[in-house]
Amino acid sequence: MSERTGELAIETTGLVKVFGDKRAVDGVDLAVPAGTVYGVLGPNGAGKTTTVKMLATLLRPDGGEARVFGLDVLKQADAVRGRVSLTGQYASVDEDLTGTENLVLLARLLGHRKPAARERAAQLLEAFGLTEAAAKQAKNYSGGMRRRLDIAASILNTPDLLFLDEPTTGLDPRSRNQVWDIVRAVVAQGTTVLLTTQYLDEADQLAGRIAVIDNGKVIAEGTPGQLKSSVGAGAVHVRLRDGDRRGDARRVLARVLDTQVQLDADPVALTARIMPDGGTTGPAELASRALAELAADGIVVDDFSLGQPSLDEVFLALTEKNEKTEKKQEVAA
Repeated sequence: MSERTGELAIETTGLVKVFGDKRAVDGVDLAVPAGTVYGVLGPNGAGKTTTVKMLATLLRPDGGEARVFGLDVLKQADAVRGRVSLTGQYASVDEDLTGTENLVLLARLLGHRKPAARERAAQLLEAFGLTEAAAKQAKNYSGGMRRRLDIAASILNTPDLLFLDEPTTGLDPRSRNQVWDIVRAVVAQGTTVLLTTQYLDEADQLAGRIAVIDNGKVIAEGTPGQLKSSVGAGAVHVRLRDGDRRGDARRVLARVLDTQVQLDADPVALTARIMPDGGTTGPAELASRALAELAADGIVVDDFSLGQPSLDEVFLALTEKNEKTEKKQEVAA
C-alpha cells in the first residue's frame, strides 16, 4: 500500500454538526493521507456517520472547515462529488434486479455506453467472486454477497476517495474477510479509503491510522501501535487453576501492577494492563513480580502471557477516560 507523499485526501478543522440541542459532531479535526486506509472508530451515536455525510457533501456542516483533496466541501461540492464514492451501512442495490442488471443500470447512469457498461459490470462481478450469481436477483443473495455487490457499485468509476460506512455490520466472519480483501485491493489501485467501524479487529487489520471518536469528538488518533502504547506498556493475561481464587488474584494483580484488573468471560481468567511508570521497571519485570506474588499467596497459575494491549482494551480505556472527563466538566459547570 503506497502513500502519496505529503498529499492529504481529507483535512478537517473544527468540524461541527448540530441537530436540535445535540452536537452530533463537536469540533472534529482529521488529516487523512492519500493512498491509505484511515479508520474512524467509535460506538453507536459517536458521530461517525454524520462526519462521513458531511465529507461526502450529503450534509451541510454547521461549523468548521472540511476539504477533500484540497476542495472545500461547501464551496466546491460538485467537484468533491466527482472524486468520491460512498457505501453506506445498508445495501443500496435494487433487490428485484440481478447482479448484472444492478451494475449495468448504475454504469449507464454514470455515463457509460451500453457495451462498456456490460463489460465493466462483468469485470467487477468476476473480481468480487459474483460471476456465478450474476443472473440471480439480488434478493436471493446472502448478506456478504450484497455487500460485495454494493462495494462493486461504488467503484464502477474508480473514485479517488471511497467512504465505507460500517461495511461489514452483520456479516459472518468469512464474509467479513472477503470484504477486507476487497478493501485492500481497492487501496492497492490507488484509492484512499475512509473506513468507519465498531469492530476493533477490523480497524486493526485494515487501517494505517485510526481516529477514535466518542460523543462527537476525536479523543485519540494515531497508528494502531501508538494507540496501544498510549494506554499501557503491555497486557498480562492470567488463567488460574482455581476459579474460586479469582477475586484474590484480582486484588494481588491490582496491588502489584497498580492498575485495574479485568475479569474475562472465561471464569478462571483475568487481564491487567501494565502502565508505563516512567522509570526503569519494564513490563516483563512487573509481570514477573506479579506472578511471584500470586505464587506467594498460594494462587496457582495454569497459563500466563504478556503482550501489547488489544485494540479492544485501548478502546475501552479511552472511552472510559473520556466519560470520566466529561462528567468532571459537567460537575465543574
